Amino acid sequence: MIVHAEVKGNQIPRAALSSIFLKQASRWGDGSVAKPVDQSVQSSVRRSFSSDVLQQEIVAVQVYWHRQMANGVAPPPVKISDEEIVSFVASTPGAIGYVSMGTQLPGSVREVAVVN
Repeated sequence: MIVHAEVKGNQIPRAALSSIFLKQASRWGDGSVAKPVDQSVQSSVRRSFSSDVLQQEIVAVQVYWHRQMANGVAPPPVKISDEEIVSFVASTPGAIGYVSMGTQLPGSVREVAVVN
């Protein structure tokens, strides 16, 4: 998991992370707006994230978002590569995303650990 450099903390509970990505929670602990960004549904890192963090298959998450959109809630924006995720997170205060292990990170982005 990567966050914009201004996001506080070095770890995030899995349940809180899931709430942010499902837009059930919209703010960080300090009150600032959380801005999640997703990988493409074809991405292997998206499959891993959906399974490990959201604890749902991608199809179930897509069904969830179809229902949410019917209620006027838009899903997180989707980027098609690790580089696009890094660029979004680096340039967007409050942003959080996920990338493949070993992805090069600029100083405006940092890793956070997911804890249970």
